[in-house]
Amino acid sequence: MAGGPVFTGKGGKAYPGNLTPYVLATCIIAAMGGLIFGYDIGISGGVTSMSMFLEKFFPDVYRKQNAHSNTNQYCKFDSVPLTLFTSSLYLAALLSSLVASTVTRKFGRKLSMLFGGVLFCAGALVNAFAQNVAMLIIGRILLGFGIGFANQSVPLYLSEMAPYKYRGALNIGFQLSITIGILIANVLNYFFAKIHNWGWRLSLGGAMVPAIIISIGALLLPDTPNSLIERGKHDEAMSKLRRVRGVDDVEDEFNDLVAASETSKLVEHPWRNLLQRKYRPHLTMAIAIPFFQQLTGINVIMFYAPVLFKTIGFKDNASLMSAVITGGVNVLATLVSIYGVDKWGRRFLFLEGGVQMFICQVAVAICIGVKFGTTGAVTALPQWYAIVVVLFICIYVSAFAWSWGPLGWLVPSEIFPLEIRSAAQSINVSVNMFFTFVIAQVFLIMLCHLKFGLFLFFAFFVVVMSVFIYFFLPETKGIPIEEMGMVWKNHWFWGSYIPDDEVHNGGTTALEMGVKKNGNSKSVY
Repeated sequence: MAGGPVFTGKGGKAYPGNLTPYVLATCIIAAMGGLIFGYDIGISGGVTSMSMFLEKFFPDVYRKQNAHSNTNQYCKFDSVPLTLFTSSLYLAALLSSLVASTVTRKFGRKLSMLFGGVLFCAGALVNAFAQNVAMLIIGRILLGFGIGFANQSVPLYLSEMAPYKYRGALNIGFQLSITIGILIANVLNYFFAKIHNWGWRLSLGGAMVPAIIISIGALLLPDTPNSLIERGKHDEAMSKLRRVRGVDDVEDEFNDLVAASETSKLVEHPWRNLLQRKYRPHLTMAIAIPFFQQLTGINVIMFYAPVLFKTIGFKDNASLMSAVITGGVNVLATLVSIYGVDKWGRRFLFLEGGVQMFICQVAVAICIGVKFGTTGAVTALPQWYAIVVVLFICIYVSAFAWSWGPLGWLVPSEIFPLEIRSAAQSINVSVNMFFTFVIAQVFLIMLCHLKFGLFLFFAFFVVVMSVFIYFFLPETKGIPIEEMGMVWKNHWFWGSYIPDDEVHNGGTTALEMGVKKNGNSKSVY
């Protein structure tokens, strides 16, 4: 069926509820968990382009950077230890996200956020006082542990706390915080780079500020009604749901949450449960979306923007300022997504962003290829030429920022049933961190060998992922999070994976009058 998903409209139950100041405040505070991830993405690329940092920890790269002008521009920063400094964090985040699944499920979302903030703060301290590469990497690993916990819990918290009509916009607050963190890091790098010998310590140590923000925020935040129900605190959950929704008539939503929780308790092994045929659509998205998100090539820009701009001929301050510009574009474009995600839908933003990213990546490849060819012998770009390259990169960043950036976190966090939600979210974060690690580790090597063809490599995957979205991702706009069963059942491809008795009138049978246990009906009301 070439036309894509059949189901694109709204359906299911419409729970009453308002966007109250209380829920808006809690979502804003929780979304600040993205600051630690964004700050790290922005800070690492800037620090690794600072001469004083390279001279102290990576002298081989420093000497190569200052070698004769005929040095191959594509290979100036090709160093395994240097990329390990950046990428080690994401391997640690992968491992910690698996542990975070259990913590999030058994003890609540806010405790995972607290662990994330505390671990990230410890890593920032170690990096700020680092005396050798080993200390740097230990600090990066602690940072990674913190990011693994935060990235696992924050999107879930936002999706569960937000009224379904505003879930997309509030969840994208997480991505907005990431982009703000990147921008702040880029601005600080620009100014700290002017402080001789120890400016890089301020850049790395500055990560303590967003870590303290999320740690304090986690202590102040309430738990989500879903999490309270999951841990048997029904009275507290009912009271919290009324306050979150701003209305007293929350019985329907509460009963559906209880039913979903009862269903989840029947699952003894959520990780093994993910392999069941009926969860094939969810598992596919938990793997494919973060996989494709990293293969957009965005982290090539965000990790290494200053390094990349320096590599293609910009001077030190110019490369850092170019990173500031792309960071600003990133923030502004994310606001577009917040405005449009619940109006235009997830699929539209995914597909439009894919087309825009493809065009820009091909254009950047042509610009760099024409100037440097395959030898990379040119040391500087004319100003007008550099502006053109930055312009295309900014248009590319804007496309990612209103499509694959926020939606890569939003869509997986809203499609999982409660019984597999924590485990599936851990898969989502783990895949994201694994491929972030891979891209961070091999980017400079690939740049050295593929040269301008690296951008064509990512452009190819943008085409593949856009085709995947068109055919296999249904629209989830305007669907209550506990009513997602109908979305998959009505999809042209995934519908065959969902048993008929799993979906009825837009929801799972667990969302009606009870759940089946050991062949008998067990009332949950």
